[in-house]
Amino acid sequence: MSPTPKDYAEIYKRLQAPISKVYDCGKKCSPFNGGQPVCCTTSSAVPIVEHSEYRLLKSRTDMWSPFKPKTASERAAVADLKGSACRAIACKGAGHCERDNRSLACRSFPFFPYFDPAGAFVGLATYWAFEGQCWVISNLTIVERPFVEEMIGGHELLFAKDEDWRATYIEQSASMRRVYSRKGKRFAVIGRDGGYFWVLPKSGGKSISAKKSELHELRAGFPNF
Repeated sequence: MSPTPKDYAEIYKRLQAPISKVYDCGKKCSPFNGGQPVCCTTSSAVPIVEHSEYRLLKSRTDMWSPFKPKTASERAAVADLKGSACRAIACKGAGHCERDNRSLACRSFPFFPYFDPAGAFVGLATYWAFEGQCWVISNLTIVERPFVEEMIGGHELLFAKDEDWRATYIEQSASMRRVYSRKGKRFAVIGRDGGYFWVLPKSGGKSISAKKSELHELRAGFPNF
């Protein structure tokens, strides 16, 4: 059973904290992404929402509209969603953002709920496709505790309403382990307790604790430290 518009409204209430009150991550990454935050341009990231979430957004604002694909790959991606519970949408751009009317995808970016191989929701990982584009991915230590807590609470409500979302992120987590195992690299996760840990490659998903000082290696993928 999919979440209703009312359910998404409650999730929005629970997920309002910024990633950081100190840093404007959009200003950090925009010089390297054509002057726009990578998370706010459909040429880089297209928000995918359930139809029920879209109904909620349309009842609250005119900021959102159906995404209109321009390339063959975009048309294929939109076609893949046909007949599903989800759709691709686009906003008016960063200059017209209404923070209260951001989608769940916007509120979460660049993070997703990370599940260990046993199926436990143990923290927050980042979408690896945006390494080198999203400044936050290279600077995980700026992420503040309220954001972590609200991400966990908001998504746990989502999972309680629809187990398919849990399955989606379990598979996303497994995909990340496969990608990094092929690279022979470890990746960092922000733990539920606010700490950090590394997931080791070719280890069956084994993790070890990480110190803040160790996370500097993530910056190698982004030119603006």
